Amino acid sequence: MISPVQSKMARAALGWSTRDLAQKAQVGTATISRFETEARDPIPATLAAIRRALEAAGVEFTNGNQPGVRLRKA
Repeated sequence: MISPVQSKMARAALGWSTRDLAQKAQVGTATISRFETEARDPIPATLAAIRRALEAAGVEFTNGNQPGVRLRKA
């Protein structure tokens, strides 16, 4: 799916706070914080919701030698 680092990088690229992502993914802010600090892995459905929210905002996840993110070109 996506890693905590990819989530942080995607939020930074979009200029989103953890609260912004939580609202878009319809999950709790604490859920985002726990995921990104690697305190706890979210259940697969929550992780999918986070990914969908970021992708809907224009984020593409890369999975080369070093997984990363980029914004889709308009």
